[in-house]
Amino acid sequence: MQSYVQCGCIFYWEENRMFELKTSASFDSAHFLSGYQGKCSNLHGHRWKIEVTVGQETLQEEGNYRGMVIDFGDVKHAVKALADSYDHAMIYEEGTLQRATVEALLAEGFRLIAVPFRPTAEQFAKCFYEKLTADGLPVRRVAVYETPENCAVYEV
Repeated sequence: MQSYVQCGCIFYWEENRMFELKTSASFDSAHFLSGYQGKCSNLHGHRWKIEVTVGQETLQEEGNYRGMVIDFGDVKHAVKALADSYDHAMIYEEGTLQRATVEALLAEGFRLIAVPFRPTAEQFAKCFYEKLTADGLPVRRVAVYETPENCAVYEV
């Protein structure tokens, strides 16, 4: 624990405080949950919102990013590119649609994205975290909203 005195008061704080930046982007897509016993087993759509928090314990000490965690523009660009890559697609779990169904949808010009997991908000949060950290961003938290009121969070 660290402390300092200001105006006769002693202020304490825990070690490992973080500087954080947060940005978000959204995309529209359809999905379904294969094997789920409920209405989400049917094809339906969402306006998904990805909210990403990046952070570090210290700010950059020199160069172009001095005094910053990272440039907001770099984070915003990466999150928007990720959202855009899923926008207006039908997202489905690999192996849950018959091959003929996939071929028929592709022949009709539909945009399909097969993912190696059940396409839930929880799984998307983890997937997006992994993609953004692989791009070198210091991601601490990813929240994925299915609706304005409901989100799943993956946090380290």
